[in-house]
Amino acid sequence: MRLLLALSMGFLASFALAADRMAAPAGAEVYFISPHDGDKVTGPVTVRFGLKGMGIAPAGIKFDNTGHHHLLVDTDVSELKLDAPVPATDKILHFGKGQTETTLTLTPGKHTLQLVFADYLHQAFDPVLQSQKITITVK
Repeated sequence: MRLLLALSMGFLASFALAADRMAAPAGAEVYFISPHDGDKVTGPVTVRFGLKGMGIAPAGIKFDNTGHHHLLVDTDVSELKLDAPVPATDKILHFGKGQTETTLTLTPGKHTLQLVFADYLHQAFDPVLQSQKITITVK
């Protein structure tokens, strides 16, 4: 019975932790350095992330006013469950080591890209610190 109670308390605590999203400092911004909205590019595509008003720190390391990037490829922020850590999929890329750029191999055609900046637990800030969604065309 004690074990069941302890497991239940841990389970509930994890939900409470996930619900408490941090606030980003006023004026913080995340954006694309490159490419730009509407760009026509050839692959592979180098994507550079920009950040203003905060710092970069690897996932799992808690420092005030820091976080790391997540790149949404052909995905919308509205598809994320914001009360939980940002998932990692083939369309939601994590940069938990503090990376500020990546190279993508995308199929020819139109693609959308958007950045979401998250805390040390991969949780989006409240309100969500997100870039403008851009559309690029891969030739």
